Amino acid sequence: MIQLKEYITGFASRSGNYVLLSTLFSRALSFLGSWIALQLIDDKELGVILLAFSIVQFVIPIGGFGLHQSLIRYGALLKSEKEKQQLFAYVLKKGIIASLIIILLLILVGYFIPFQFDNTYFYFAILTFTIITTFIFEIVKIQFRLQHRNKLYAGAEFSYNLILVLAIFGLSYYFKGIGYVFALIVSPLLTSFFFIKKLNIKLTSKSSLKITTFSFWKYGLFGGLTSMVTQLLILIDMVIIGYLIDDSVAVTNYRYISIIPFSLLFLPRVFINTDFVTFTEKIWEKSYVNTYIKNYMIFFSVASILIFIFCYLFSEQILLIFGNEYLAYTDSFLILILGITGIYIFRGLFGNLLSSIGKIELNYYIISIAIIINIISNYYLIPKYGIKGAAITSAILMWFTGILSWLSFVYFYRKLRHE
Repeated sequence: MIQLKEYITGFASRSGNYVLLSTLFSRALSFLGSWIALQLIDDKELGVILLAFSIVQFVIPIGGFGLHQSLIRYGALLKSEKEKQQLFAYVLKKGIIASLIIILLLILVGYFIPFQFDNTYFYFAILTFTIITTFIFEIVKIQFRLQHRNKLYAGAEFSYNLILVLAIFGLSYYFKGIGYVFALIVSPLLTSFFFIKKLNIKLTSKSSLKITTFSFWKYGLFGGLTSMVTQLLILIDMVIIGYLIDDSVAVTNYRYISIIPFSLLFLPRVFINTDFVTFTEKIWEKSYVNTYIKNYMIFFSVASILIFIFCYLFSEQILLIFGNEYLAYTDSFLILILGITGIYIFRGLFGNLLSSIGKIELNYYIISIAIIINIISNYYLIPKYGIKGAAITSAILMWFTGILSWLSFVYFYRKLRHE
């Protein structure tokens, strides 16, 4: 109980409560923005825009060749504020160039894709510029975390979502679909311009850092690829359900019963976003790392038990939110809830600890293995158990990837500390 109290107190002392509140309000604002767009834009046009944007969102993690991932890990290891500022300036300049290269490639490749709906390529080409605006916003937020100013990081996240809602309302009201598209592009950029002044960074300063080597770029690229395959791991269930069951209703049903379990994954992200810089700075202090791991696992084990008990007792009431027909999927819902506890206790922590010790590529390999297992398992379980088969596969893989991340960290942490 003492360790649990210490962990929560430490989280609050690093302004984690602000990060948590910002995340909750940001999710509410994001939902509001989506609702406003639905009211102001024709359904068919909005569907085309969302299709185009979903493709771009899949690529966004490798914006800037993933250099924002490198910034937070390598920046946390730098000792002086001057070096951190030089690294930010380097990542900003190089990342913008890299993002422009990706945008041009996407526009070129997209031209030859036979999109099913009219204007998809038009919106896709314009929306690719969210790659560069989102990248800039990400590194601004990361720099606040490197400066241990989590309150400003939380403020930037909340402000972005507020600006996005206002931009969606104003631009969609007057310009409909194209207004919504520009709201998505300019909102992160406007937020960045406002908050970058608070970083007090001289962008004209030349970098004399020795860490911006091939390994630096490789780390970022693998970080981006890991985010992409993680998205794919979540999406692949619905794709296979649609293919094997050949019923769009089954896809919709699985999508809705998984909304709440996957939405609950915000909690470990809040804690990791708050603490990543701190435990990376002290990653080679064995006693600190062991204490952090112990406290984290106690907290999220308790949280997992409480969440599962609550969902077990009130599963029917929860699923009734979506409709009476979803009561038939109570077992699948609870299986997914049980699955996310594997991420709560293991993968959320040890995946990020692998990143801290510079082994981010292992996360990519672990998720890639999980995708292969996912496909094979779903081809066997979905025809036999339907949606429940997909839920069983997902739950097992959440625990499998978490435990594999844990074992990988233990092995490589010991190895690297003795080199």
